[in-house]
Order: sequence, then C-alpha cells, then structure tokens
Amino acid sequence: MRVHLTISLLASCSIVFGDRRPEVRDPDEVVIYRKAEQAELKLEIFRPAGWKADDERPAIVFFFGGGWVGGSTTQFHPQATRLASRGMVAYCADYRVRSRHETSPFEAVADAKAAVRWIWRNAGKQGVDRKKIVSAGGSAGGHLAACSGLVAGHDEVKDGEPAFIPAAMVLFNPVIDTSKKGYGHGKLKERYRELSPVEHVHDKTVPTLVLVGSADTTTPVTGHKLFEARMKEKERLCRLIIFPGQKHGFFNPRGDNKNYWGTLEGMEQFLGDLNYIRMPGR
Repeated sequence: MRVHLTISLLASCSIVFGDRRPEVRDPDEVVIYRKAEQAELKLEIFRPAGWKADDERPAIVFFFGGGWVGGSTTQFHPQATRLASRGMVAYCADYRVRSRHETSPFEAVADAKAAVRWIWRNAGKQGVDRKKIVSAGGSAGGHLAACSGLVAGHDEVKDGEPAFIPAAMVLFNPVIDTSKKGYGHGKLKERYRELSPVEHVHDKTVPTLVLVGSADTTTPVTGHKLFEARMKEKERLCRLIIFPGQKHGFFNPRGDNKNYWGTLEGMEQFLGDLNYIRMPGR
C-alpha cells in the first residue's frame, strides 16, 4: 500500500504547539553494544515510566545524521524522550564515523545492524518485544536505519536468527539513493549499489514512513518518490510525507519548532496505526 501526502494538515500543529520547546531528558542507562577496533560503541536507553525488565514493549532505535562523517546521539534525544513518555523503549545509538574513527559508510552500516541486533538479542532483559523493534534516523542515520531493514550482509548473524530485524522504519530525509542523482556516490564510488536502499526493496520490506522536505537538495525528494514507487510495486506499505518548501534537516528543533512538531506528529500517527503507541482518543 502507498500513502503519499504533501503535508498541510500537520501544519496546524503550530497552532497547538506554537514555539514550545520539546522536552529533553538524560537517558536512563548507557550500555556498550559493540567493541570495534576503533571504539566501544554505546546505546543510550530511554525507558518509559513503570518500565520493568520483563515487559514486552515496542522499541525504537535512532541513528543520528552527519554524512557518515560526524554527528551526535543527542540529535534524537527529543524524539527518544517523547516516545519513552508514550510507552516505548527508545535507544540512541552511537556508530563509527570518519571524523572520529577514520571509517567509511560500510563500517557505519555494520554498526547500525549490530545495534539493532543487540536490542533483539537482549530483548528479554530490556523489556522489549523483539517483534516490535523500529529502526529510525535522519539523513545518513536514516540511511543506516533503512539499510538495517533492506540491505543484506554487513552483519554478524547467528544460526536461527532473522536476516532483517526491524518491524518498521521511520526515516527523516534519509539517504535513500546513493547514485549520482542522490547522495553519497562520491564516498561509495563503484560500490554505491551495495548500500543504496532504493536498490534493495524486497517483497518483505516492513512498513516504512519517510518524511522529507520538497526543497531538499542534499537528499533529493526524487529518490524518495522512487523508493515509494518501488515499495508500491512490491505491495509494501510506504507512507511518504513531503513538507512543502522545507530543506534538509528541517525536522530538527529550531526556530518556532513547527517542523519538529509536524514530523513528530507524523511519526506518532504512523506508530499509532501500527499499535506501537496509543494515540489520544483511541
């Protein structure tokens, strides 16, 4: 199923929220999920009130943006704080980037897959339903979240484990096309197809939400429309929300926070439709 929206209805959120700042709190715990050659990689965990280790709650893991060069886990602390308040266990994952570790997008993808798999393997102790783990992220982090559910390999899979773990994907202006028409071709060169999510849509691709600005010249909306079309060909659920006139990174808190609240509402509606969070009035 395809759902293609150009957002005007979410614009009303500015009337409700105004320039209210998002709530942000510190994580409840930080754990090491992978010991790579260059660094120990960590997951920051945001737990809901009343959480217990033997719960079976939906979970979401966020990957920050930064072109696989830099970035910080704090980028998605507001969204993680919010979704924890709605009952999910939320994670913000660190991963290797060029500026700090002299690595490539291939190592970043391997780290992202390891983070998702760590949550799956430890679901019984994390109070997480291993059938309801969502991968999410923005820009290059959106690329990592997408690769977790689309691109085979770059993963350490044990016998009996699923090749792909995410039950849904939430992608904020993601790097979805790494060809010359998209972003990242110069970094991946002749291997660009290996990590180009739009080239790996398969017949079991999970429900996906894509939020992008119409004026994004970094990750052009043409790639997201192509992804949507290929999802439709495979009869997979894809909800593409295009925010008129918005550029890359528009979803981050800034200014009057209108676009932050708009994308947050889009994400919550999507997760609510999947019964991962309870929406008001339902």
